[in-house]
Amino acid sequence: SPDFGINGVLDRFGQIQPQVLFCADGYYYNGKTCDSLERIRSVVAEINSLKAVVVVPLVNKAPDLQGISGGVLFDDFLDPAAEEVDFEQLPFDHPLYIMYSSGTTGVPKCIVHGAGGTLLQHLKEHQLMVDLGPDDILFYFTTCGWMMWNWLVSGLASGATLVLYDGSPFANDGQLLLDAIDAEGITIFGTSAKFISGIEKAGLKPRESHDLSSLNAILSTGSPLSHESFEYVYRDVKDDVLLASIAGGTDIISCFVGGCPTRPVYTGQIQCRALGMAVEFWDETGMPLKSGKGELVCKQSFPSMPIGFWNDDDGGKYHRAYFAQFDNVWCHGDYGELTAEDGAIIHGRSDAVLNPGGVRIGTAEIYRQVEKLESIVESIVIGQDWQDDVRVVLFVVLRDGEVLDEQLAQAVRVTIRENATPRHVPAKIIQVPEIPRTLSGKIVELAVREVVHGRPVNNVDALANPEALEHFADLTE
Repeated sequence: SPDFGINGVLDRFGQIQPQVLFCADGYYYNGKTCDSLERIRSVVAEINSLKAVVVVPLVNKAPDLQGISGGVLFDDFLDPAAEEVDFEQLPFDHPLYIMYSSGTTGVPKCIVHGAGGTLLQHLKEHQLMVDLGPDDILFYFTTCGWMMWNWLVSGLASGATLVLYDGSPFANDGQLLLDAIDAEGITIFGTSAKFISGIEKAGLKPRESHDLSSLNAILSTGSPLSHESFEYVYRDVKDDVLLASIAGGTDIISCFVGGCPTRPVYTGQIQCRALGMAVEFWDETGMPLKSGKGELVCKQSFPSMPIGFWNDDDGGKYHRAYFAQFDNVWCHGDYGELTAEDGAIIHGRSDAVLNPGGVRIGTAEIYRQVEKLESIVESIVIGQDWQDDVRVVLFVVLRDGEVLDEQLAQAVRVTIRENATPRHVPAKIIQVPEIPRTLSGKIVELAVREVVHGRPVNNVDALANPEALEHFADLTE
């Protein structure tokens, strides 16, 4: 993704020694034109395996390639005499993608996915779980640095038309993507929980301002979708749309839990376990839970399991990443539960679970309550080591003009206590101007936790706004 910093690119591509690099000369974001070539020069100087750097002119008609070893414009790279494409027959598990983990807690993992398994998995999810077909127009807001980009591209295999967007999702006061639904006739609109809550907080009522007659489904991922966002969509966006919260990951380039066009939608729930995925939630001893919270596991193999990690000849890194907790059973690192309706709720990442007094609390359980308060735009919560225990610390970003006074702090505490438990109530509530996020828009609880404890965050280049970490250092509170 062109918004990666130099070290973020080197952390990823430096591990795999690529021979050809494709890049744009720049990109647009929120009304600004951003140049990429200076960073490309720095990257190329550090990766000595490159034989060619193919530059696609996006912001300039004739970009300056001086100082880029092996640099060539895209049109010049193409063979003008070529009339046919030779399609090579390759094995089912031939490597298709190297996907990278977020890299916020260490050097990104290089996850290798195979062609056949990825295609099968995406066809299943698109055609059977999203009801995608040749007449559909599919959109997902994603950069090409997030797995949803790969998922979107696979929509071509079902004959669907794809709509791409380069820029901020909140451009034009959040209206731009809503305008695109009507302008392009989008039938399946993919977005994030943050976008849905963001336009709700902005007071938008799309059903009053837009037609949206083409829209059949809204897909949401990136973080758990709150009860309030479910209600907002059906109240203020469209009442006859399929709202599918989906969850999986880069590790499987697909979903463990997701949508179903033939089942009801329950507020706050992901509709079902994905087809062919033997998903359960287990306690610490490896016992499946019919109710209650536990670790998301997949008991049997599935088509899009990685074929391995790059530079992991004995498979040790791969095994430690997914199979170390439960013998020969994939443990994904998500903390959640099944519902009485056979749906699922994801409460957050397992490594970010709070543990005050020995009680495990998913971070999404707190976000769900905090988002009910109009004064709060967004929040992030961590567990801080404190007096031989863990205390819950909540950081909030407020609307312009709002101040975190005792009245608002008390409203937060009451809302959480009444709708969750006293254990969920934060010991400290602290106002910050912004929250750090990965380049794919996910908040980084682990990085904030490290800063609060005075420990270094090793891979700040994985963050879209690394300067935001400074707001969490050396706080008197």
